[in-house]
Amino acid sequence: MQDILEILGKLLGQNLALVVLAIVLFLAISSAVRIVPQSEKYVVERFGRLRSVLGPGINFIVPFIDRVRHKISILERQLPTHRQDAITADNVLVEVETSVFYRIIEPEKTVYRIRDIDAAIATTVAGIVRSEIGTVELDQVQSNRAQLIERIRESVVNVVDDWGIEVTRAEILDVNLDEATRAAMLQQLNAERARRAQVTEAEGKRRAVELAADGDLYAAEQQAKAKRILAEAEAYATSAIAEAIAANGLEAAQYQIAIRQVDALTEVGKGNGKQTVILPAAALDSFTEAFNLLKGRAK
Repeated sequence: MQDILEILGKLLGQNLALVVLAIVLFLAISSAVRIVPQSEKYVVERFGRLRSVLGPGINFIVPFIDRVRHKISILERQLPTHRQDAITADNVLVEVETSVFYRIIEPEKTVYRIRDIDAAIATTVAGIVRSEIGTVELDQVQSNRAQLIERIRESVVNVVDDWGIEVTRAEILDVNLDEATRAAMLQQLNAERARRAQVTEAEGKRRAVELAADGDLYAAEQQAKAKRILAEAEAYATSAIAEAIAANGLEAAQYQIAIRQVDALTEVGKGNGKQTVILPAAALDSFTEAFNLLKGRAK
């Protein structure tokens, strides 16, 4: 046993330098190679100063001299929902609920220029929101929220550009009012609804009157048109009779009168059941005149 230990001691003494060299090489390679995930960036320092920023993939640094001091995630982040009070241009106190999304694009700026990036962004957003809401009235805050959000986002982007971050979204989630303001707005809303209902009712009545007048006008036009047609027909008949009288003399007129009388007596005699018709003497003379005229025309 003692012999074996002596042999191992001799071998170790002879290869100690190689073993130490192997360990040093292993440590050097391990510290020189850095594999960075896709969602991160590494900030490398050399003797306490910024050396480089390592991107995703395999990277090499100087072993024992360069050190990875910060591992920064470049994924998009969301700040906790924040509430702050603001006063509109028409002196209405509102409580605004905001949310901001951002991501780090230049880690060297974020690491060396700002200590608490989330708190800095939240404070900046609160000040910008108060400033922007103070320039508009309450109605515009509610109706033009998209434009207000865009203005706030642009202002935040301009401020945080030196911190190496990108603000992707800045949202106004809600605008809350106190009870007195809500009651006043509700009263105003009810009054506006009542006014619109009255206007709608008045418009309906006016439209009904217009339609009735249009109907009466149409009926009058149709009646006038019918009378005009009847008058034209009567004028044509009168003209035809006048032409016949002019062509055949007085006998034609007497013949027409006699025929009309005969037709009238025929209508009087129509009826169902037993009835008695009393004819005046003038009626018999009409029949006689009609027959005499017919005989005269036959000759």
